[in-house]
Amino acid sequence: MTHALPPGLTDCLLWSDELGMGYHPRQPMDYTGPYFEKYQQLDATPMGAALTKARVDMVKRHVDPSSVLDIGIGGGRFVEEARCYGYDVNEQANAWLRSKKAFKDASYGWPAMTFWDSLEHIPNAEAFVRKIGQWAFVSMPVYKDQADCLASKHFKPGEHLHYWSMRGLIGWFARQGFGCVEINERESELGREGITSFAFRRYA
Repeated sequence: MTHALPPGLTDCLLWSDELGMGYHPRQPMDYTGPYFEKYQQLDATPMGAALTKARVDMVKRHVDPSSVLDIGIGGGRFVEEARCYGYDVNEQANAWLRSKKAFKDASYGWPAMTFWDSLEHIPNAEAFVRKIGQWAFVSMPVYKDQADCLASKHFKPGEHLHYWSMRGLIGWFARQGFGCVEINERESELGREGITSFAFRRYA
């Protein structure tokens, strides 16, 4: 994308007030190396246990968790406790999934996908969402506006590529045929900062 931008706009947050969303064109970070091990350690903490329970409970309110494909599995705890499948860009994570017979290639689509802290990392997020049959579950930071985004601890160019306000995320999913059926702040209540969770269902 950066080759199409004017000089000076190739490494800054590009934000649309109209759409309530932004994009940072910095080259995405490298997810090789000890990334999976780091998140396995986080998953093993009391916070990791509480977050996983909240996520499994949320999915259960709408669909059988075993029908889900988890995109960007973190340390894999959600995949284990939901007894679902997963897909990741980290090869260690995918090797772990294969060892559990839980790896599925996301390019073929899936009835339900979860994006726990992952949708904002995906360069072509629309391509994943287009492949969802019915349900999408998302947790991520949302922002009031561009200034709020720039001041946030979650503003991480190269790691977080996409940035949304709540209105912007709901509108982005609506343009792809999804309606929002649940919003909750459970992860923030557990101690995370500024994280909101959403359930979207396809209507078109």
